[in-house]
Amino acid sequence: MAKEQSGSPKVRQPEFQRMRVTLTIGVIGLCVASYILGAWQGISTSMPPSIMYTKTQCGDGILRASNTSSGRSSRAHLDFQAHHQVGLNESSFVAEKFPPCQLKYSEYTPCQDPRRARKFPKIMMHYRERHCPRKEELFRCLIPAPLNYKNPFKWPQSRDYAWYDNIPHRELSIEKAVQNWIQVEGNRFKFPGGGTMFPHGADAYIDDINALISLTDGSIRTALDTGCGVASWGAYLIKRNIITMSFAPRDSHEAQVQFALERGVPAMIGVMSMDRIPYPARAFDMAHCSRCLIPWSNLDGIYLIEVDRVLRPGGYWILSGPPIHWKRHFKGWERTEEDLKQEQDGIEDLAKRLCWKKVVEKDDLAIWQKPINHMECVNSWKAYETPQICKSNDVDSAWYKKMETCISPLPDVNSEDEVAGGVLEKWPKRAFAVPPRITRGSVSGLTTEKFQEDNKLWVERVDYYKKLIPPLAKGRYRNVMDMNTGMGGFAAALMKYPLWVMNVVPSGSVHDTLGVIYERGFIGTYQDWCEAFSTYPRTYDLIHADKIFSFYQGRCDITYILLEMDRIIRPEGTVILRDSVEVLVKIQAITEGMRWKSQIMDHESGPFNPEKILVAVKTYWTGEPTQKQ
Repeated sequence: MAKEQSGSPKVRQPEFQRMRVTLTIGVIGLCVASYILGAWQGISTSMPPSIMYTKTQCGDGILRASNTSSGRSSRAHLDFQAHHQVGLNESSFVAEKFPPCQLKYSEYTPCQDPRRARKFPKIMMHYRERHCPRKEELFRCLIPAPLNYKNPFKWPQSRDYAWYDNIPHRELSIEKAVQNWIQVEGNRFKFPGGGTMFPHGADAYIDDINALISLTDGSIRTALDTGCGVASWGAYLIKRNIITMSFAPRDSHEAQVQFALERGVPAMIGVMSMDRIPYPARAFDMAHCSRCLIPWSNLDGIYLIEVDRVLRPGGYWILSGPPIHWKRHFKGWERTEEDLKQEQDGIEDLAKRLCWKKVVEKDDLAIWQKPINHMECVNSWKAYETPQICKSNDVDSAWYKKMETCISPLPDVNSEDEVAGGVLEKWPKRAFAVPPRITRGSVSGLTTEKFQEDNKLWVERVDYYKKLIPPLAKGRYRNVMDMNTGMGGFAAALMKYPLWVMNVVPSGSVHDTLGVIYERGFIGTYQDWCEAFSTYPRTYDLIHADKIFSFYQGRCDITYILLEMDRIIRPEGTVILRDSVEVLVKIQAITEGMRWKSQIMDHESGPFNPEKILVAVKTYWTGEPTQKQ
């Protein structure tokens, strides 16, 4: 028995050896698997989960990494390296560091460059229109801020003050001294609120208008100011809940639009010339001209006919300055009584032929009203040779579209008291009421349900933005641009903050929604982002763009779109881009050469959504006198 027991282990020894080998291999395999898994997790979480804005000597806005997280940003992030290439202007994604342009270009406006303008004829102010550089003339450098540039004053203080170093032009303070446009006080400008026809202030002038037509009951929300100066009229309408699109050319009154935007007031460089102004039909509740020097009754009335196109049914046109009240002012205007009387008679006659009704003329103000429909006008137009109704119904097209000397037709109505195109709610209900262009099916593919869903979506998105960018809810931003606005949900979700949004509808969009934007009580413009925007450098605090680079895929070099964004965003301004992760990774690579600090964040729905958000901040820097291009 003893021999049998002592021999038994020898019989089972090979089996135990096999078990030990198997166990050893298993342990090694688990170790290798754990190492690979750990390495993968390390890559996927290589990006910090959140961002933080820190205050610098020039204000809020430098983007920095932080280990603090909030909301969904605390989850593990995806690997944002471009593992799957896409053909989005492939050649333009070579790493490039963009140099600063010469300091003399600190106020460069590519499509309204005075040097290029001299090459075009002056007839009908054609040389003041948009004339953009050819591809070989495009700058591939960064427009510098002037020496000693400072962050603008915060709203509402910015309405009345601006830093001299930001816009070093004293011309208007001298030329318009009597009219109180602008004054120099040490190292800053002061805007007393005066204008050519309201030297005692825009506030009192607006009160005079309000005594003639109501500006406070919410029925007037969107206004157009032609030849705006420094936009004091629009600036003082804001507290009455009226938002004004002010425009003026880049002319001898140097930087008037730049002053307006520095004040935090909506404005664009623009002129009444040969092309339609870039706004849809029936956009504005009120239009205004205060000594804007536009020859309204000349050229077959083409300019007043253009105002008629963009004026809403029942909208008002306000005129002050020549020729109104000419019997009192003709000596000061240095014009003859006969000349001024002839001009006013011409305007009165043209307004009548447009079927406008003169509401009132009192002192220096005259106000006309556009009819709510054209039903009663048809018979009266038979008595006039001009202007006739346009044969085309393409009344909204306004991007490089020539003006016409025919009356833009209004939508059909069934009765004389029906408002053509539909009745709008009063402000602020108007912002979230379904726009008539949608309820009437005027914009193909858009429905009431889609509009309401879009509003909810942007409320959620803006709530998420506030977590990513805390200054958004703290008054940090005043001038905001949405480069691809859709139905205006982004602007609507920001209504409660002290800011305004320039809503841009890219030309060639599948849905022309700019008319919808105006029916909601917001403002905006058409724009082709393959060209420069009609504004001065450093005029926006925040730029938002939803899939704008996917939209322009194959149309133009996206590097120039980013350089244009850099031109118009202020130092320490913020950019929010939404697009696919592949596109944003390439965008981020370009912006690293533009002195931007950026980070790609998860979609608000979580890390598994292929759409991501790039948040960037333009760093503070200024030009140097010795810079070379």
